Amino acid sequence: MRMNKTAISRTYLMLFIMVVGLGSQVQGQVKKGNTSPAVYKNPSAPVDARVKDLLKRMTLEEKVGQLCTLLGWDMYEKNGDSVGISEAFKAVITKRHIGSFWATLRADPWTKKTLVTGLTPKLSAKATNALQKYMMENTRLGIPLLLAEECPHGHMAIGTTVFSTSIGQASTWDPALIQEMAAAIAKEARVQGAHIGYGPVLDLVREPRWSRLEETYGEDPYLISQMGLSMVKGFQGSNINSGSNVISTLKHFTAYGSPEGGHNGGIALTGLRDLYSSYLPPFQAAIKAGALSIMASYNSIDGIPCSSNSFLLKDVLVKQWGFRGFTVSDLGGIPGVRSNHHVAATMEEAAALSINAGLDADLGGEAYGDALMKAVNNKKVSMATIDTAVAHVLRLKFAMGLFEHPYVDADVAERSVGTAENKALAKRVAAESIVLMKNENGLLPLNKTIKNLAVIGPNADNIYNQLGDYTAPQPQEKIVTVLEGIKAKVSPDTKVTYVKGCAIRDTAHATINEAVAAAQQADAVVLVLGGSSARDFETSYQSTGAAEVKSAEVAVSDMESGEGYDRVSLDLMGLQSRLLERIVATGKPVVLVLIEGRPLNINWAAQHVPAIVNAWYPGQEGGNAVADVLFGDYNPAGRLPVSIPKSVGQLPVYYNYKHASRHAYVEMDAKPLYSFGHGLSYATFDYQNLKTNVQASGNNLKVSVSFTLKNTSKVAGDEVAQLYIRDDASSVVTAVKQLKKFKRIHLAAGEQQEVTFELLPDDLKLLNVDMKWVVEPGAFSVMVGASSEDIRLNGSFEVKQQVLCKY
Repeated sequence: MRMNKTAISRTYLMLFIMVVGLGSQVQGQVKKGNTSPAVYKNPSAPVDARVKDLLKRMTLEEKVGQLCTLLGWDMYEKNGDSVGISEAFKAVITKRHIGSFWATLRADPWTKKTLVTGLTPKLSAKATNALQKYMMENTRLGIPLLLAEECPHGHMAIGTTVFSTSIGQASTWDPALIQEMAAAIAKEARVQGAHIGYGPVLDLVREPRWSRLEETYGEDPYLISQMGLSMVKGFQGSNINSGSNVISTLKHFTAYGSPEGGHNGGIALTGLRDLYSSYLPPFQAAIKAGALSIMASYNSIDGIPCSSNSFLLKDVLVKQWGFRGFTVSDLGGIPGVRSNHHVAATMEEAAALSINAGLDADLGGEAYGDALMKAVNNKKVSMATIDTAVAHVLRLKFAMGLFEHPYVDADVAERSVGTAENKALAKRVAAESIVLMKNENGLLPLNKTIKNLAVIGPNADNIYNQLGDYTAPQPQEKIVTVLEGIKAKVSPDTKVTYVKGCAIRDTAHATINEAVAAAQQADAVVLVLGGSSARDFETSYQSTGAAEVKSAEVAVSDMESGEGYDRVSLDLMGLQSRLLERIVATGKPVVLVLIEGRPLNINWAAQHVPAIVNAWYPGQEGGNAVADVLFGDYNPAGRLPVSIPKSVGQLPVYYNYKHASRHAYVEMDAKPLYSFGHGLSYATFDYQNLKTNVQASGNNLKVSVSFTLKNTSKVAGDEVAQLYIRDDASSVVTAVKQLKKFKRIHLAAGEQQEVTFELLPDDLKLLNVDMKWVVEPGAFSVMVGASSEDIRLNGSFEVKQQVLCKY
């Protein structure tokens, strides 16, 4: 059939009208919500599909914004009992499309947030809700924020529960308790709107002059691993979409805790085999347990900064361990590639080096902004590399359900943070962390009906000195000091006299004579000395938050520990040694209580003081926990997670050193004053009947080590049984002994228990000359005891054939 031009034109017009009409109909359906939403907005779609869909919709600027984690405490404005977003927040979101903030709820002298200017838990929840509301309703794609908070021994915010610092947590040798603690910390952070908890710190520390020892679990890779596993499981639970859990960010990857000269962020002197055998195992264990985030450390290893180390971030973390979470720099770590390590000439180069090495996110956001976009435009970084990093971040936002549930309930936050249950838990952790170092002639426990008791020392009644670094301001009535704990414990008829005596560092003001007078009138003295990492408003801070050490010529705070406060010696600072000697010279029974963040020189005290108690930084309930131990309401069983040296001249001094010549110096022997694993009890325990049994078939190997443990005293107590092994002859140099298993066991008076430890190939393996993990055939020594030096039982077993191990 023929059609003229007019008919054809009319037909095309009809078709055009139909298409336009159909388009209008479809558009109307979209407006009415009758069609399927974008895949990334579909909660039933697989996470990877949602990530892929969202990435396709994002500009380069939006992608780079997701890789920046800015400092968060200026992102809200508080006005009395109300809180909302700040103009600074609107500006950075509009300009940079930021995807994450860090320490939004943090309060401390660095952030200038106080009990007055900071946020209560309820206001914190309202603040994070306001931030999320703006993101969901006022940005092009509606991508929710990830909010990260410091959580090493409690969420670093006002009103939260303050637990013992990590070195104290490790002293409990009780992983189950630490997991319970971590779950409590996670819930307190999550209900306020946080999604990521920075912690645990898995740095193996062999340098006590380093300022951050208090944040670690000590010197042993196995103990650190067990504590780290507990923290990760407690933080993340079984479902990070639970509303009560947070993502765990492991710190600091890696070999950060043993810097040359004790300088924070200094270079790590370690070989590849020791890196794999000592420093990496805690991180590997935590990744295997499901940790979803990890932070690169400030230091360099063998000339390569950890922030731009593709061997660590790609080869080890991803290829060898199968990590699928996201990596993040430490604060200012990427700019430090240029300014500290000088391996990049410009910020653009530093950004390119780090992201190409596998570092996803920039904490501080200084490098992953214009500099990173410039690197992309200059072909130094591919879009595929950007997409991979952004996908790691987005995947967790989807997995946490933040696109569907970005808000929290402020009323829930108000009643869930700082609860009575968490207060009781803080006391349990503090009590279990206390290490009884010495108890000559059974001086402890003291009698509650003692007539006159002198409590003396700079740490006896100072709330912040017992809380440790990474602690927010807390109401004074919430913290129980040692003095307050003692007063609440003793009989109403007991006279308790308190004199400070001196400060931790300052020498300008002291009341030593008054302290001596009080001691002379007392029946016994509790002398509370040590250190402090309590920050104050007079201390100045670097851009990373590390403290600036003040000159000795000016008035100083108590702070001698905590990030940035590296030491040249481990001696008690200020006039503390003079105070100690003067009090002991009175001839009265003296109990020395140490509140500290690192092992300090107590050689003189070990010789002249009959009882020594180490409480580290015990947290808000520390005073009650110390008093319970001093007066016998709690039988101490804490064990040292780090060796205490006699002198800095011995450093490094750690129990599991490699086979080599260790001999006495001219001035003293090479042994520590107190060894790893040391700790006393009011009970006594006997070890008997060591048995070993080897079951081997092909690549399957299992060694059972059993023994009988008996409480031989008249009081109930805990014993921490420790199993060490030694590979008697190996193809490479190995440790003289290595902790492989431990268990904290409660026994009633006279009770005994059969204890069995099971060793598998991973417990016996070494990295051989070909850099392969194997269990070599040969004899192994078994040592069971109460510390690395207090070995009660010795045995051995033999492996008949080589066993290949997976890394």
